[in-house]
Amino acid sequence: QVQLVESGGGLVQAGGSLRLSCAASCTGPGCIFASYAMGWFRQAPEKNREFVAHINWSGGTTKYAESAKGRFTISRDNDKNMVYLEMNSLKFEDTAVYYCAADSRWRFRVESYESYDFWGQGTQVTVSS
Repeated sequence: QVQLVESGGGLVQAGGSLRLSCAASCTGPGCIFASYAMGWFRQAPEKNREFVAHINWSGGTTKYAESAKGRFTISRDNDKNMVYLEMNSLKFEDTAVYYCAADSRWRFRVESYESYDFWGQGTQVTVSS
């Protein structure tokens, strides 16, 4: 089992940047952070949780939502048990609670929230227009 804690959210003006971090703590025998694929999702008020970005276990493969392509970058550091989401050129519509999630089975549908086993508590990102 893995516990996830997000940080780095805050208030930023449109056009600005933020870097979100997700710290993972592996618990239980045989738990290895590097064995998890990781994702970032977000949820705005009165909207469904939506996929933002995914990174495979090694960091060698990434996938982004169309809204994130060219502006956001997902990365991971397996030595530090960390996942990051670098967000640039932020827009008002990026305002949401951002969640980090872990997938223990490397599921194919990385855009689906159902493919993830563990979730963090979220961090608020607010972009002022």
